[in-house]
Amino acid sequence: MSSGYKAVIGLEVHIQLSTHSKMFSSVSANYFGGAPNSFTDPFSLGLPGVLPTINKQAVDNALMFGLALNCDVSGFTQFHRKNYFYPDSPHNFQISQYDRPIARDGFIEVLGKTVRIKRAHLENDAGKLIHPADAAHSLVDLNRAGCALIEMVTEPDIVDADQARAFLQKIQAIVQALGIGDAKPEEGKMRCDVNVSVHLPNTEFGTKVEVKNLNSFRSVARSLDYEIDRQIKIVRGGGKITQDTMGWDDERGRTFLMRTKEGEADYRYFPEPDLPPLEIDDAWIARIRATMPKLPDQKILEYTALGLRAADAEQIAYNAAVSSFFETCQALYSGEAAKIANWLNADVAGYLNEHDLEITATKLTPAHLAALLKLIDSGTISGRIAKDILADVINGANPETLVAERGLLQVSDTGAIEAAVQKIVLENPDVLAQIQAGNAKAVNSLFGKVMKEMGGKANPEVIRAALNKAVGLS
Repeated sequence: MSSGYKAVIGLEVHIQLSTHSKMFSSVSANYFGGAPNSFTDPFSLGLPGVLPTINKQAVDNALMFGLALNCDVSGFTQFHRKNYFYPDSPHNFQISQYDRPIARDGFIEVLGKTVRIKRAHLENDAGKLIHPADAAHSLVDLNRAGCALIEMVTEPDIVDADQARAFLQKIQAIVQALGIGDAKPEEGKMRCDVNVSVHLPNTEFGTKVEVKNLNSFRSVARSLDYEIDRQIKIVRGGGKITQDTMGWDDERGRTFLMRTKEGEADYRYFPEPDLPPLEIDDAWIARIRATMPKLPDQKILEYTALGLRAADAEQIAYNAAVSSFFETCQALYSGEAAKIANWLNADVAGYLNEHDLEITATKLTPAHLAALLKLIDSGTISGRIAKDILADVINGANPETLVAERGLLQVSDTGAIEAAVQKIVLENPDVLAQIQAGNAKAVNSLFGKVMKEMGGKANPEVIRAALNKAVGLS
């Protein structure tokens, strides 16, 4: 950074697992959209005398996640009590993991650099506090309380906001590819805390500050940029950074002091007396490995081998639903895979973004997109017509039926096209003069006029050849 200071960043990422029931009790974990406190049971309410049981699905998911991050998952692991009081945690403690996490010492590659994973451990989630506007009280919703969480902690290997955002996008893609969670920040299913300090090169790391409960990748990036700048100004002014816990005001774009940072001793960790330790043996690990789907990095290699540009391959590989759609469509379509990618990443993605939809929320099928591309390849319709009917195809229309019903067959009749070309050339003598004066690119302005004259149905190659002939370029 221009000031000469370097940032040192570590992330703590909380990922809610898509288990049928909560981490330590049998109540349903599918609470999103439910009425407040309607997905609770005696254990998640913290009632006395109720004992926890370990959710095996959550353990399997955590093992798969650890393996995807190149972690060591073998051997002994156990749960601990992390003691603290907060209104959204009725037990006054959290069942988490301390010195024997389920996954440890891993790494992933991000933007060409290695980010080490210190640990990933299982725990149960807290509830949610709701703060009514202009009220002197807060409300507690315990639907989320007890849901299975993975907390993943990186080593301080991240250097700036861009790398932090790219790291989180990759973790989200891994979680979704594995099918172990939605990892949707907007639903609270992927949350992030950042630890950040600044220092001059060849000096000791500065005092770190934690910024908590960031609920979007954009907030992570903005809070890091702000906090790095704040710390540099303090240090350059002769001040000292204190090890505080900060919140993030997204509306004002600034951090604010929440509390002085707790140390490990404040949590009084001790082994959970009501849960047995687990021994993760080779057979268990082998069973998990055998069920693991392809990860985004592997998909990117496969897609680029098919001829996709690296950026297109990554965009598809990072979205599990789009990746599945692409692979199915590619199996049905005999043309270039890059054509599928172009349509998915441009026209289809544009429609989805405009209507705030996931591809799974539409009626678009791989078979219909493959059929649309085949109609273009065969010359039955033009690319323009395909774009015009795409919205209908996304909403479930069969492209072949649609083309037939609307009479959208592409015109390749050279006589009709040449007549349209002559008409447009005569109507645009100024453009013809530019072309004859040496500006060959001016012919492009006539192309669209001819296509419009033909109702968008003309074969583009025939138009181009007829135009070039009419203006003396061929």
